Amino acid sequence: MSLIDRFGEHLERGRESSGVGRESSERGRESSERGRESSGVGREPSSPTPARPPEDNSPVQTHPLPASLLMPVNLPSDAPTAPSPVAATPLVVVDSIAKTFDVSPPWLNRLLEGKPRLLLHAVDDVSFEIARGETLALVGESGCGKSTIARMLVGLYKPSRGQVRFDGVDLSDLSRPGGRQMRSRLQMIFQDPYASLNPRWKVADIIAEPIRVHRTMTGEDAIATRIEALLRQVGLSGADAAKYPHQFSGGQRQRLSIARALASRPDFLVCDEPTSALDVSVQAQVLNLMRDIQRADGLTYLFISHNLAVVNHVADRVGVMYLGRIVELAPKRRLFEMPQHPYTRMLLDAIPVIDGSGKTRTAVSGEVPNPLSPPSGCTFHPRCPLARDRCRSERPLLRSSADGSQVACHAIEEDWS
Repeated sequence: MSLIDRFGEHLERGRESSGVGRESSERGRESSERGRESSGVGREPSSPTPARPPEDNSPVQTHPLPASLLMPVNLPSDAPTAPSPVAATPLVVVDSIAKTFDVSPPWLNRLLEGKPRLLLHAVDDVSFEIARGETLALVGESGCGKSTIARMLVGLYKPSRGQVRFDGVDLSDLSRPGGRQMRSRLQMIFQDPYASLNPRWKVADIIAEPIRVHRTMTGEDAIATRIEALLRQVGLSGADAAKYPHQFSGGQRQRLSIARALASRPDFLVCDEPTSALDVSVQAQVLNLMRDIQRADGLTYLFISHNLAVVNHVADRVGVMYLGRIVELAPKRRLFEMPQHPYTRMLLDAIPVIDGSGKTRTAVSGEVPNPLSPPSGCTFHPRCPLARDRCRSERPLLRSSADGSQVACHAIEEDWS
């Protein structure tokens, strides 16, 4: 049994436990509603959570992975499904963006020591689209530029080159009139929930901040009702609004981060490794919660992760990044069944198999090159088993295949031709 199989079992147990919790929570809500009705106090109704879809256990032929990794997710007939990335109008369009950081020593040091300027190309010529209701996942080793892209998409970093368009609007200047309303539609869930929550504020103030800043609601009573509804939506109690972040566990703090991100009623959520600091069982609960919210509210996700099992659970399409560039972009099932780029194959081959006693796993060889001095041509060629002379001198372009996947590799391109 592989680690991904075990992760799937945790997901199933998380679904079952969350279902029990929802039943008890519903009973509590009904009693609370009866009390409110008797006292004459109204409340905002919450949207029902769609039923869980049945699991598809049909066997699948895969490349190096177990069949459980490739099980398609079947939604119930009454649940909104993610639109096809080809047929739907994209909500987010990223066009040849790049981000360069100046990491040079101070000017005087460079002058006295005779050192040149040092420029770090964190992201270099990245393009992709995300359709409404779709989840695009970005994977890759640390330092490949995933989080930098995430921050550019929500306006925390300004691209050095290129353009990001959200719903047809250029996000290069969110300070113009209408920029605040556009910001309210873009929210981010950060990797470390404790670092992103103000330890001096109560939960009610943390969740209410986006509501007040973006002025999506007026009146303290209405805001308090909205806060209570958000806490219930993420599986917490309305009484938790009076607590501080340090009084919660790691998984509960991440639920608070999700509630805060949902407070302004966004259309697009950027999730920067939201489960990496959590244990596997809590990861399953948070992932199931995020998928339920996406189905109920029709949200669009950019999901960043190192964990391929997590990516398989949440993504519709997967982009593989290496040293600031996307080297492969494909539908999830295609990427896991038939990976094209050598780097993608190495990542999938490195997944441990618990019951594969005596079977040698192929580790990702070599180290990521220094981004301050990247290799010429294809930046992966020092580690690539398919490298040839052309790879050392010419940078490959991201080219599309007939099935809609995109790969940047000279060897694959020559095979296609």
